[in-house]
Amino acid sequence: MAKTRVHDLAKEYGMSSKEMLGHLADMKIPAKSASSTLEDAYVSIVRKKLKPILEARAAEIEAAKRAEEEAKAEEARIAAEQAEAERIAAEERRERERAEEERRRAAAEAERKAKEAAKAEAERKAREEAEKNRVRDNAPKSVPSFSSLLDQIAQQEEVLKRQAEEAAQKKAAEKGGRARRADGARSAGRRGPAPAPAAQPGPSAPASDDGRRRGKKGRRGGEGGEDRYSRMAREAEAYNRSRVLEEARVAVEEASRESTGRRKRRKERRQKQAEQAAEQHRIEEAIANDQDLSQLDTVRVPQGSTVGELAELLGVPANDIIKRLFLLGPPLTLTESMSDELIELVADDLGRDVKVMTKEEENSFTFYDDPADLKPRPPVVTVMGHVDHGKTSLLDAIRHTGVAEGEAGGITQAIGASQVKINGRTITFIDTPGHETFTAMRARGAKVTDIVILIVAADDGVMPQTVESTNHAKAAGVPIIVAVNKIDKPGANPDKVRQELTEYGVIPEEWGGQNMFVNISAKQKIGIDELLETVILQADVPELKANPDTFASGNVLEAKLDRGRGSVATVLVTRGTLHIGDALVAGMAYGRVRAMLDPKGNSVTEAGPSDAVEILGLQSVPMAGDEFRVFQDDRDARDLADQRALKARIEEQNRVKHVTLENLFDTMADAEVKELNLIIKADVQGSIEALQDSLDKMDQSEVRINTIHSAVGAITETDVVLADASNAIIIGFGVRPEAKARAAAERDGVEIRTYSVIYKAIEDIDAARIGMLKPTEVEVQTGTAEVRDTFKVPKVGIAAGCMVQDGEISRDDQVRLVRDGIVVYDGKIASLRRYKDDVKSVKAGFECGIGLENFQDVKPGDIIEGYRIDQVARTE
Repeated sequence: MAKTRVHDLAKEYGMSSKEMLGHLADMKIPAKSASSTLEDAYVSIVRKKLKPILEARAAEIEAAKRAEEEAKAEEARIAAEQAEAERIAAEERRERERAEEERRRAAAEAERKAKEAAKAEAERKAREEAEKNRVRDNAPKSVPSFSSLLDQIAQQEEVLKRQAEEAAQKKAAEKGGRARRADGARSAGRRGPAPAPAAQPGPSAPASDDGRRRGKKGRRGGEGGEDRYSRMAREAEAYNRSRVLEEARVAVEEASRESTGRRKRRKERRQKQAEQAAEQHRIEEAIANDQDLSQLDTVRVPQGSTVGELAELLGVPANDIIKRLFLLGPPLTLTESMSDELIELVADDLGRDVKVMTKEEENSFTFYDDPADLKPRPPVVTVMGHVDHGKTSLLDAIRHTGVAEGEAGGITQAIGASQVKINGRTITFIDTPGHETFTAMRARGAKVTDIVILIVAADDGVMPQTVESTNHAKAAGVPIIVAVNKIDKPGANPDKVRQELTEYGVIPEEWGGQNMFVNISAKQKIGIDELLETVILQADVPELKANPDTFASGNVLEAKLDRGRGSVATVLVTRGTLHIGDALVAGMAYGRVRAMLDPKGNSVTEAGPSDAVEILGLQSVPMAGDEFRVFQDDRDARDLADQRALKARIEEQNRVKHVTLENLFDTMADAEVKELNLIIKADVQGSIEALQDSLDKMDQSEVRINTIHSAVGAITETDVVLADASNAIIIGFGVRPEAKARAAAERDGVEIRTYSVIYKAIEDIDAARIGMLKPTEVEVQTGTAEVRDTFKVPKVGIAAGCMVQDGEISRDDQVRLVRDGIVVYDGKIASLRRYKDDVKSVKAGFECGIGLENFQDVKPGDIIEGYRIDQVARTE
């Protein structure tokens, strides 16, 4: 039975080792320090005595947790009330600000309208005044609005042309008027002056002076008016030209600015659309692969990634990571690996969410299913237990088949799966081997199951594989149903089984535990219905569900290479539906499902959640326990399998296995090395030639001896580097390795052999070639003795009184103590006596006393087997 240390027990109860030692002292249980071990009986007493303390601490922890939760809830409520009050106050403040803004806006609008009205009135009056004072103003009143710069320039040209024509007509008219007045004056001079009246000589003179003044004034006015109109035309032309040019310049600048802004906005809009399209594509791809959308931004980083690989995965410059590593501690180069904690620290400093993936997680798949898509599925039940306790017989009773009779030695040696229907409910059973050789297979069975049926023989009790199966089930976190089998046999004691299982944490419900126990007899079919009802009852508790309307995924239970059918894999579908023709990947194997067989050997076209089927069509044989999934395109499946295979090959190549003279024969047997590379260093050239000549004369049919370098002088570091690169052994004759060379050889795993006699070197190489350095070990049985009685010897302990049945028991032999066919001790003989005399050996037919070294649990009926190990050298 396993023992428990004091500090482990204290950790289990959440107390210090000193406190636990105090409790042990109160219970009168011997324990010296925290590293002392306690027997299981003492551990049971401690658990019983400390149970009230544990419950009280649990109550205190629960009360503290409740108080903390209540305090958090109160803080959350107060924070919510404060946030609501702040929100209401902010809303009221915003309402006031909006009202004030509306008022200011209305006042500004009214003021603007008043200003516009006053300006319009002033402009109207100015126009009326100008119209009243206008004589003949040919200048344009206003410049019309133009649709474009070219229309504006053309219109301006028309206005200038029209103004020029009007000026020319005006000049021509004025010239014609002056000519007519000059002709009238000349004709009047020829006719003579008119007689003036004699009665009014005074007033007539002022009148003629006034006429002359008006004539002069009119001529000045005509000349001034002509100058004024010309000046106004020139000013209007200059004004219109400058206005047109200014407006054209402003229009060009505005068009250029708008064009540049539009290009920039179009570029930004295209970039944003591309980013949105990429994000949408990523989301659609994640939805198609049933991934959790909340984990899209999480970067999956392989365990042990280098600085360069992490920078590439995060999409940041490697210098940024190196700077942060320099601040965190010793800096690393681009090719140095980082620890998991260091990766998480750097990613957190960069504001990125990462998940460090182990080797197993890299080859696993994660899926997310909408709860609305989940539907009930059958439970997967694994039958586990010790060898020959009736696991397969129980399944025979359930399936009404005879599997156990067809297995080698009556022992299951592979994982088998089957389905049965109970009251319209389907249950998938997985039968795992119980023999200790198949520990890993039992572990795989526990990881893919929902419920474990632990079967224990009532007449045999708890055995080592029973405990191991219990640990596997607990590690998988699945409920355990105990089936106590063989209750019909004489000597069956189901209560003893229950009592023994309580020591391993499996406590019956009737005793206040959480595990259901059922008494059955697989041979007599007693209690089978009750066991199945218990399984269905246990399966209803977790509400097992899966999404059947998606691509299939699951685990490989077992795989083999069949001569007629090729690669055959037994898979358990955990989600989705597997169809014939689906392309899938399982580990490094891929292919299309060509055929599917149910556990009874019938062909099926599809397999849903919790169905176990055999599939054909994989290109290679997957490993048992590999996770598989279906891809829509077989190219994706092939690419993933090729990537995994390439990564596995690279890892295998990185693991350099250097050849030594001791492992040369095994390496040759594995067909990994076909030649032995040697580097020979000697003190003189003659020694090299003699050694090389002897090596050439050896039989090289099994392995070719290849001397890749030979030279005179000491063994240097360069020789070690060459041996490391070429996987060679260094042979030194009459020379010694330098200190640096010896350190490099130890670091790189290169073997250096030094000799002073040439035939010794030749013998070692020849012996390595034929495997003499690793002889075969053969066990030779020397004799057996039966324990008739036991007696206590002072200062020695328990001695066994034996009768030697055959052979000869020697004092120097190794011995085994066999009880009921099980080896319970393997060690040496401490004392061998006949009567009171110590003897070296005892032959068959004689009685003797045997004391075993460091072992006292000897019982009458045990068999002591003596044996020795002989080494047999290999021959050619």
